[in-house]
Amino acid sequence: MKTALITGVSGGIGKAIAQKFLEQGYFVIGQYNDNEQSIIEFKNDLQKQNLADYFFAVKADLSNSQEIDNMMNSIKKSFKTISVLVNNCGIALYKLITDTTEQEWDKLFEVNVKSAFLITNRVLDSMISAKHGKIVNISSMWGVVGSSMEVAYSASKSTLIGYTKALAKEVGLSGINVNCVCPGVIKTPMIAHLSKDDLTDLQEQTPLSRLGEPCDVANLVYFLCSEQASFITGQVICCDGGFSL
Repeated sequence: MKTALITGVSGGIGKAIAQKFLEQGYFVIGQYNDNEQSIIEFKNDLQKQNLADYFFAVKADLSNSQEIDNMMNSIKKSFKTISVLVNNCGIALYKLITDTTEQEWDKLFEVNVKSAFLITNRVLDSMISAKHGKIVNISSMWGVVGSSMEVAYSASKSTLIGYTKALAKEVGLSGINVNCVCPGVIKTPMIAHLSKDDLTDLQEQTPLSRLGEPCDVANLVYFLCSEQASFITGQVICCDGGFSL
């Protein structure tokens, strides 16, 4: 059975990605940090689907490199290889750049970028040995086009795009595919700060005239990790209903 490591599974997109891989016969290791209630509810749902035995949750603060090390050491004791890595965990910040503190900037980059670097480095050895592996980094459409009031967030997600493109070139000869998915406005708690008028405006700006669902992102991520996408690497694909066109 193939194993997928997915970060940020307590959020809407992460949970949908985990669900998709479980349905496709993967064993899923899901990282989370604060929202334990969401994990409990997810496990209860999986129990009803007879999938709970194939899901292993691990708690770690991805802004803390020591916790990342502890998490990866724990995983490696139980799992020899990771077939798929989805660096999905991310935090947002809605704030004027002139009001953004150095600490807030650093934490965004620690969680949104540095954690992907640290976790990827810990799974690459087994992927290189196997001459096979799939890595998907979850960025954002704001990493492509930028967003006012989200400059720091946009910068961190843009950095993840550059990291993806370079990593794909570096590990391609080892049979590893590395791609980046950039969600648009997806119906998750991350957009809770937006007013109804803001959401209506964003929907009207989207050519498909609707907001995205977590499953829209999950379906794309799974495709990129499937053999149907074996000749796709280094790509940045927006799942945003055409918003960033």
